[in-house]
Amino acid sequence: MSFRLRAARATDLEPLYEMAKLTGGGFTNLPADRKALGGKLERAAKAFQNTKNELVDEQFVLVLEDVQTGAIRGTCQLMTMVGQQWPFYSYRLNTLTQYSQELDRTVRAELLSLTTDLEGSSEVGGLFLHPNERAGGLGLLLARSRYLFIAMHRKRFADRTLAELRGIIDERGGSPFWDGVAGRFFGMSFQEADYFNAINGNQFIADLMPKHPVYVAMLDDDARSVIGVPHPTGRAAMRMLENENFQYEGYVDIFDGGPSMVAQTDKITSVANSTMATISAIDVEQGERAIIATGQLQEFQACYGARIMNSDGTISLDASTADILDVQIGDSVWSVAR
Repeated sequence: MSFRLRAARATDLEPLYEMAKLTGGGFTNLPADRKALGGKLERAAKAFQNTKNELVDEQFVLVLEDVQTGAIRGTCQLMTMVGQQWPFYSYRLNTLTQYSQELDRTVRAELLSLTTDLEGSSEVGGLFLHPNERAGGLGLLLARSRYLFIAMHRKRFADRTLAELRGIIDERGGSPFWDGVAGRFFGMSFQEADYFNAINGNQFIADLMPKHPVYVAMLDDDARSVIGVPHPTGRAAMRMLENENFQYEGYVDIFDGGPSMVAQTDKITSVANSTMATISAIDVEQGERAIIATGQLQEFQACYGARIMNSDGTISLDASTADILDVQIGDSVWSVAR
């Protein structure tokens, strides 16, 4: 089967809702709520329709489509500038060193400090692949096509990009981190807080969360053990982010303690290595495997294909890729090696 990533449409609401029900919770960017998802699609539609080449607070939603059947089998999102509608909170894990001259003893304590350091960054998130399609590199296609979208619309994105990974969720759907930290102040379960955040935003955190640092040593073992640890299903995603030059700098999610990965946008591997070229031939049979993309905004599409980068700066593609992307000789495409 062949798949392509494309801009989401209003008609994608129902398949997105069906996929959202499969996430298992802790997936704020893809809530199992039709109204919230509809709002995301409406906001994305406005972003796709905005042709001004400027950095403003926008959200783009992309979907993975089976070319043969038209079925939607995955999705991902890009936020251009977080923390504009309401503060973007993270915990930052740092160390406080203190020395007692009388005891001749140095004590180092780890602290979790509530911060808005990442405000103004772009964010890649909301990546979900249908469980029946987790083979054949489709997760990689979803993830890396986002960076081609950024490269193709570079002025619409900030100089720093972040990616939040879901933290540890137990078999009950709860979060050891939430139970050990924020849950003590809010009187609500992780699932209740996570759902409220997905639907209404996290202003309630600003209203109720204590602003003083939390000493990690005072947390229970369950909460301490999951700080900065991704959910088992997100370990591969973390490796992919590391391969793209994202780094863990001590920022963790305020709800589940999952790691936030950060990168300089222009140093993201797939952004830095992407190239634009004009198609000179559609006759490749055994070229280099690559992700090929075309189209601006609403017309954006990306898929796997075979390419040959020619010495004159043009690109040759295989016929199947040209057909999926509806491109021909003389058109321009962006690509990055797989």
